[in-house]
Amino acid sequence: MNRISRFLLRPLAFSVLGLSLLLGASSCATTARVGVTSDFDHSVNFRAYRTWAWYPQQPRDTEGGPAQGYESFLDKRIRKAVEMQLAQKGMQLVDANPDVFVAYSARVEDKQRATNGAYGPYGYPFGWYGYGGLYNRGGAFVTDYKAGTVILDFVDASRKELAWRGQGQAQVDNQTISEAEVQRIVTSILGNYPPQDQAAGPQVRR
Repeated sequence: MNRISRFLLRPLAFSVLGLSLLLGASSCATTARVGVTSDFDHSVNFRAYRTWAWYPQQPRDTEGGPAQGYESFLDKRIRKAVEMQLAQKGMQLVDANPDVFVAYSARVEDKQRATNGAYGPYGYPFGWYGYGGLYNRGGAFVTDYKAGTVILDFVDASRKELAWRGQGQAQVDNQTISEAEVQRIVTSILGNYPPQDQAAGPQVRR
């Protein structure tokens, strides 16, 4: 192959490389890390919580949820994931007189991430534009992404007070949170329940 042919094929090679890196980045969104935080009432004996029920005044979720008179897909996914995880922890779902009520809230937000340095998030040097990324004047590569956040509240049924709160956030693919993403986020949140060290402060796990 002569020099001219090799020169003409270089843009095609870079285009194929860029597409493969983009597809790889998209597939990684479903396995992105979950940022988790939790806090709790240090006076509560969490070992005494054996039964639970959904909070009777559950607010609507990002898709309308129970407030519309039916369960949205997101509502079903969160309830299924929470029920599965709490059953594995030995907590029983009951219809009346629970030890603790569980409530949740969920949302998806549009966010931006800035990557500093000589290369963008996909390894391209300065001067490459595309695939939702753009360099700003400060030399950072800015990318848009969606963040799904789920918050779980455990409310002491007898005292009607918040006993534990866990929050998880991860990058998601769409404007709603898929079933696999819900499972991953909820599992990560409840990995901090029950609190292991009740003398410690807020727990953070990434």
